[in-house]
Amino acid sequence: MKNKLRLSGIALLLIMTVFTVIAAGCGSDNNKPAAGTPKESVSPDATVSADSSSAPSPSADASAPAPLAPKLRIGYISANNKGTITGAEGWAQQKGYLDSELRKHGVTEITIKSFPNGPNLNEALAGGALDIGIYGDTPAINARSVGLKTKLINIAQSGMNAWLIAKADGPQTVEELKGKKIATADGSYMSRYLRGLLLEKGLEKDVKVVHLLPPDGEAALARGDIAAYAYPTGFGPLLISKGYKAIDQAKDHPSLRGSSVTVVTEEYLKDNSAIVEIWNGIRQQAVKEIQASPDEFYTLYAEASGFPVDIVKASFEISQWPTELVPADGLQLLEGTKKYLFDNGIIKKDFQLDDWVYKP
Repeated sequence: MKNKLRLSGIALLLIMTVFTVIAAGCGSDNNKPAAGTPKESVSPDATVSADSSSAPSPSADASAPAPLAPKLRIGYISANNKGTITGAEGWAQQKGYLDSELRKHGVTEITIKSFPNGPNLNEALAGGALDIGIYGDTPAINARSVGLKTKLINIAQSGMNAWLIAKADGPQTVEELKGKKIATADGSYMSRYLRGLLLEKGLEKDVKVVHLLPPDGEAALARGDIAAYAYPTGFGPLLISKGYKAIDQAKDHPSLRGSSVTVVTEEYLKDNSAIVEIWNGIRQQAVKEIQASPDEFYTLYAEASGFPVDIVKASFEISQWPTELVPADGLQLLEGTKKYLFDNGIIKKDFQLDDWVYKP
C-alpha cells in the first residue's frame, strides 16, 4: 500500500509539472510574447485589441471605391486649346466638382488636353499619354477595331448633327456635287456621315473627298478649292450665320447622326477600376444639372468652345446628353456606325460592342 501511495504521489507531481510548463509557454497575458520567443516590432502609437483579428478598422468603409492613382490624364476634342472640356463633363469642370471629386479619391495631378481630331487623340491613347478619352464614335470604333485596348464607359452625347455646307451661290443639292471635290476631317463622325450620305445617293465614286480640319474649311470654300464641307457642331451653324448654305444635314438621315463616347485604357483600369463609378457619378450629376439649367449650360459651353451662345444653341439640344450611361438607342446608333465602317472596308476587323462596354 505504501508503494502504491508513493507512485500516486509521483504521478500527481509529474502532471502538475507538465501544466506548469504549458502555462509558462503559452503566457497568461495574450498581449505578451511567449517566453523564449523574439518580440514582434510594434509601432509605439498602435493600439492592439484583444480581438484585433476580427475587429474592423473604425475608418474602413467597404462600400467606398478604392483610391485612384495620383495622376489622371484626360483628352477631348476641341478647336481651341483652352483646356476646358465641353459637354456635361465640361459643366462639372467649370462648376469645380470634376476636380474636387477626383481629388477626393486620391487624384492629385489632373492633366486635361485638347486635340483637333479623333485620330490625334487615338495616337495619344496608343502612345500611353492618356488614360481617358472623350471623342467621336467613328475614331473610337476605328481604334478599337485595330486593337487599341480601351473600354467604353459611357455614351457621352448621342444623335449629334453634321452640316454639309456650300457657298450660297454654289451647289444647291447633294446631287450637284457629282464630279466635284469636297472635304471634311478624315476619321471623324462627320466623315462617317458624309461618306454614308454619298453612298445613299450613289455618288461614292463620283465625288472626291479630301481631308481638312474644320478651321481650314471656310477658306477652302471661299477660294473655290472645294465645293462643300461637312462640318461638326459649332462650325456648321456658324458658317450658316455668315451666309453659307446647308445643302444637307445628318439629322435628316437618323442613322448617320454621330455620337461621342468616353473610353478608358485597359492599362489604367487594371489598378483603377473605381474610376468608372466615380467618373460616371460625376457625369450623371452634371447631366441632371444641365437639364435643369439649359440656358446656363449653353453659356458655359460657349465660354469653353469659343462659339457664340446662339451658335451653340443652334448646334444641339440638351436631350443629346443622356442620363443613362449606355442607352439602348445610343448603342443602336453605335452599332449602325460600326456596321457601316466594316461593310465599307473602313475598318478591317469587326468586333462585338458588348465586349467593348466596360462591365464590373
